[in-house]
Amino acid sequence: MEKRTLILGVGNLLLKDEGVGIHVIRALEKETLPAHVTLMDGGTGGLHLISWLTGYDHIIMVDATLDSNPPGTVRLICPKYASDYPPLMSAHEIGLRDMIETMILTGDLPEVHLIVVSAANLNEVNMELTPEVEASIPEVIKVIWGLI
Repeated sequence: MEKRTLILGVGNLLLKDEGVGIHVIRALEKETLPAHVTLMDGGTGGLHLISWLTGYDHIIMVDATLDSNPPGTVRLICPKYASDYPPLMSAHEIGLRDMIETMILTGDLPEVHLIVVSAANLNEVNMELTPEVEASIPEVIKVIWGLI
């Protein structure tokens, strides 16, 4: 039996590369996905998402991150604890970490894969991705297909 999988894109579309998770969800909406896979625009994340996440066996989250990698770098992380998330995780870092910690405490945390895309600046107001981050979307989608 296939795992009920949620692909969760998080981010803020108004802050340029910060919205990469939402852009990935929009790109996946144009594809034919298996019946056991659901897409969700998670906005800026946070504790309010917990009720939407319960009931899934597998969650694939896509988010931007600030790190020392070149913009557009795609990494797959398999976090087991909130502390496993990369430092400086986008503009909503605290909300996502709080959500994961709460789900661990309640025993509701499913298998989680986190796909992060490195961004240079998450504070510029613009709804378009930088060319480097835009170019990473096909790679992110390839990683997602490998996970589902």
